[in-house]
Amino acid sequence: MTTKEIGETIKNRRKALGLNQADVALGCHVGARFLSDLENGKETAEIGKVLLVLQMLGIEVSLSEAN
Repeated sequence: MTTKEIGETIKNRRKALGLNQADVALGCHVGARFLSDLENGKETAEIGKVLLVLQMLGIEVSLSEAN
């Protein structure tokens, strides 16, 4: 999955829940600019903050090792 795809997933879920960026940012204790950058696929997002956003929106992350 690319950062762009992750951002689109986050944006789609946020909208499906009827939340705006400010609501999610406040609930995750991150800045609205950070959330905007994340939804736009910016590659420099801090992983800890990304995980907070995913958790708040109820998005599960699954990891697997490449062979």
